[in-house]
Amino acid sequence: MTQYLLALYRDYAVPAAPERSRQVWAGVNALGDKVTDAGAFVFKGGLRGGPESATVVRQSGDEFLITDGPYTETKEHLAGFWIINAADLDEALEWAKRAAAAELRPIEVRPLFGGDLDDAIRVNASEGQ
Repeated sequence: MTQYLLALYRDYAVPAAPERSRQVWAGVNALGDKVTDAGAFVFKGGLRGGPESATVVRQSGDEFLITDGPYTETKEHLAGFWIINAADLDEALEWAKRAAAAELRPIEVRPLFGGDLDDAIRVNASEGQ
């Protein structure tokens, strides 16, 4: 089994209507039950606050620069995520379809790296990085 990140983004400048929020929470709770019952659930989390709650740490030589705000300037920001177990990308995409329907927003799917440092070096070398 591979672990996959199902990431959801939102535009924090557009307030969510109360009815939409209730619909999303109902869908998310139902999806959580399905993911758990299927044995695919690993972890989920929602981020507290909007992008203004972010702090970015950058290194330049021996110095660190700490700034307020999100890492990137974009309209949509990460709002939460699921970590799931799936046999392959196709299975992860099926869960992402359910998540998109429950969350009423697009879901980004990415496989998590599950190896050690030697594996990472081999993978990066084979990908030309």
